[in-house]
Amino acid sequence: MKKSAYFIVSFLLITLTTSAQEVKAQGHTDTNKFRQMYDLLATPNMYRTASGAPGPEYYQQQADYKMDVELDDKNTKLYGVETITYTNNAKESLDYLWIQLDQNIAAKNSKTPLIENAKIDPSISAAGFSRKYLEEKFDGGFNIDYVKDAKGIAIPYTINQTMMRINLAKPLAHGEKIALTIKWNYNINNYMIDGGRSGYEHFKDGNNLYILAQFYPRMAVYNDVEGWQNMQFWGSGEFALPFGNFEVNITVPADHIMEATGVLQNRNEVFTPLQVQRYTQAENSFDKPVVIVTQSEAEATEKGFSDKKKTWKFKAENVRDFGISTSRKFILDAMAVKLGGKTVMAISLYPKEGNPLWEQYSTRAVAHTLKSYSSYTFDFPYPKAVSVNAQDQGMEYPMICWNFGRPDADGTYSDRVKYGMLGVIIHEVGHNFFPMIVNSDERQWTWMDEGLNTFMEYLAEISWEPTFPVDRGPARMIVPYMSGDQKNIEPIMTNSESIKQFGNNAYGKPAAGLNILRETIMGHELFDYAFKTYTNRWKFKHPTPEDFFRTMEDASALDLDWFFRGWFYTTDFTDIGIKEVKQYYVSDVVPAGFKAPVPSRRNRLKATGPQVFMVENGSADYKPEMDKPLNIKEIKPLNEFITANFKPEEIEKLKTPKYFYQVAFNKPGGLVMPIIVEITFEDGTFETHTFPAQIWRLNDYEVSRTFATEKAIKKIVVDPKLETADIDTTNNTWPKTEVKSKFE
Repeated sequence: MKKSAYFIVSFLLITLTTSAQEVKAQGHTDTNKFRQMYDLLATPNMYRTASGAPGPEYYQQQADYKMDVELDDKNTKLYGVETITYTNNAKESLDYLWIQLDQNIAAKNSKTPLIENAKIDPSISAAGFSRKYLEEKFDGGFNIDYVKDAKGIAIPYTINQTMMRINLAKPLAHGEKIALTIKWNYNINNYMIDGGRSGYEHFKDGNNLYILAQFYPRMAVYNDVEGWQNMQFWGSGEFALPFGNFEVNITVPADHIMEATGVLQNRNEVFTPLQVQRYTQAENSFDKPVVIVTQSEAEATEKGFSDKKKTWKFKAENVRDFGISTSRKFILDAMAVKLGGKTVMAISLYPKEGNPLWEQYSTRAVAHTLKSYSSYTFDFPYPKAVSVNAQDQGMEYPMICWNFGRPDADGTYSDRVKYGMLGVIIHEVGHNFFPMIVNSDERQWTWMDEGLNTFMEYLAEISWEPTFPVDRGPARMIVPYMSGDQKNIEPIMTNSESIKQFGNNAYGKPAAGLNILRETIMGHELFDYAFKTYTNRWKFKHPTPEDFFRTMEDASALDLDWFFRGWFYTTDFTDIGIKEVKQYYVSDVVPAGFKAPVPSRRNRLKATGPQVFMVENGSADYKPEMDKPLNIKEIKPLNEFITANFKPEEIEKLKTPKYFYQVAFNKPGGLVMPIIVEITFEDGTFETHTFPAQIWRLNDYEVSRTFATEKAIKKIVVDPKLETADIDTTNNTWPKTEVKSKFE
């Protein structure tokens, strides 16, 4: 028994000693919100500098195309043959080349449908049931007839879903070129049925309206960041493409009207003399569009179904892609836009089903977009921008894009339809800047084109009309997403295919973040200069997120690591509130039990000489007679100090605060943001104070500020204009106000 007792006592002693040791705080890594982003950003090098600019060794590959394409309108099929001349500007040799076959997403053996969840529909239309369970699947993948070299000798290749590897006989060395000739065809999808970013729309009158893109085998990007960008195309992540020059001949039915990327080389052959004359008139019309192919002409043509053919010839310089739209239903109008001493053509194509909405707004919206975006970035460098009316579409390519929005059959339309159409035109035309010119990798970082473009779209929309009903951009509009279920939210810096809420994550949140930077953190002048610096550094190049983050800091002299880390790399949210407000009164009577604090070196002046005491309202030392505005002459030490140290004319210039408040702000949310405080006084006047985000640098949970005012404070509100995406405004007001329910 004695032995057992000794063991128990010893065990307890050891346990207590161990526990005491464990209480001691352990070391930790730096988790401060203001720590630098060295752990997240790629190391600067000779290709991409620490400033965010291209380095002295920066390079990019070039892919030039010569192409002949023919549309079989009756069988909705496309045939093509192209010669790609690929230049290797990388210092290293390439053992093989990768080419994108994006149409293979619609092939019969496509794996894309297999990665989606599939459940039984409780209710489904007969047409939907037939399509889902009974009908043979549409086969829209590329059929590759051959790949040959410049001598006509077949080159071996391997197709892996939406990617094709060209197996070179010998490595392609630095500075060398190779010419590949590829012949292909594919069945064009009815995108209204089969989906897709391109295809055709079929009308009841038997006509088709074609929007053709990803219609040819396209070179993948090879660069200093990831080598080959040969990530499979699953549908969400868009495209990464090198720049090059295009010569494209497109053969279609003779009664079609067409627009495409590039400059039309044979206008006199494909338009009537009268239409050519109208186009010349449009080149000198800067105030309103000129109709080149009229509605009456289009209505007559769409009844014809010509068996003859016509070839349209286009050339485009320094573009990353090529798009085509063609139909016998098209009306066409255009107007000139002056940008930096250069004339650019704004053009629209639309069937009669788009009128009167399209003839009234489309081309004007194109012109407005070019002017707005150019003012924040660089003058639009291409010769034209085309808006095509395609039902249920919104997609972009160099110089051409497809946009939804049509009136009802009787020609009437709601504001929702009108502004929806204007919004999509501005957005898709704006994509000419991001990513068609500032050529980011859409397959990997969707936000770099969609987010930046949505931000620019917002600026263009409110300059079109200050009351434009925007749905993305302002900080307040991203609050429902950021306050949602964390299981359904990913950081912005997430690959395109892994994002659950694509619109909010890749469009809305980046746009809101840029607006917060511009409106609240940086200000217009610093932001606009830095943003313009980024766009000019990286136009016609391939930027990465690091290049954007670094340039915004480099050109503004602002450390924004705290913002980029929180907003782009986490799913934290903003929630800043008022914890408490204390009012103080000035006294020259020493409070009971007062102990003078040991003054720091910095604050020694505050503790020397006769003292003035600050007494908190409601504290033990508070007396009802204190509850009055400060009169300096009644506080003897203060009055004597001022009289002895200031001349009468200097005393007149001194501030005359009468009320003193200490406000404690807390931060339940994880994001750091500036504290914007609106103070309303009893007489109804108000003033706003903004404290930089760095106020949180030493305490991420609670900070305090004092306010010495000439008038009594009636109300204090944090973030009164909803500038910081604060998800909970119930704690933003003092005195705390009752929040009405949604029902109320």
